[in-house]
Amino acid sequence: MTVRTDRVEVADGTFDLPVWLPADGHGPGLVLIQEIFGLDGYLRSVAADLAELGYVVVVPDLFWRIQRNWSSGHDEAGLNASLEVSGKFDPALGEADVLAALRHLRGLPEVRGGAGVFGFCLGGSLAFAAAAHGDPDVAVSFYGSTVPEQIALLDEITCPIQFHFGGQDPYIPADSVRRVEAAVAGHPGAEIHVQEEAGHAFHNHVAPMFHHPEAAATAWRLTTAFLRRQLPA
Repeated sequence: MTVRTDRVEVADGTFDLPVWLPADGHGPGLVLIQEIFGLDGYLRSVAADLAELGYVVVVPDLFWRIQRNWSSGHDEAGLNASLEVSGKFDPALGEADVLAALRHLRGLPEVRGGAGVFGFCLGGSLAFAAAAHGDPDVAVSFYGSTVPEQIALLDEITCPIQFHFGGQDPYIPADSVRRVEAAVAGHPGAEIHVQEEAGHAFHNHVAPMFHHPEAAATAWRLTTAFLRRQLPA
């Protein structure tokens, strides 16, 4: 596996875009979108896992306007620091950066067979918005907190999309998840999976306060099966 860092120019500056290449050097592309913890060990491990499956993976540095290459710990201090940084984040500019990363990804010679967006938490919300306002070939959204309140955007999404939520998430109430379930039921190409025993950020294996191993494993199996169907590597 090869890892390098590209640069992407947008209207108000330039941000870093780390790139993970699969072993054979090419494949479909995925824009992997961060949680508030930034490009930490967890997100790097997810990028490596996806590259091992055959995808070219890029991770935009979303907080570059606030603090470049942000990464924090996953204890209370790290969470509070990340909340402070993310409180200064402009979601509209972040979505624009995601779409710029998608355009850059599609232009790479190593990318063959389409490109999608894939996000966790903050990134789950941005993946959903990018699917509505952009043209990814597939989208995966893990526990995006703004998804329920923006679920009307689902009508604008034409690519296959998969949602994941935890049934015990204190940040996304069960009635909000039910709104997403109702919308997904009437939208071709959309699916939703709720790990009823899990809370928020249950896939993050380096955050003991959030991680739920069984739910994480189940959701990952569902995700990789979805990607194999919709964006095969």
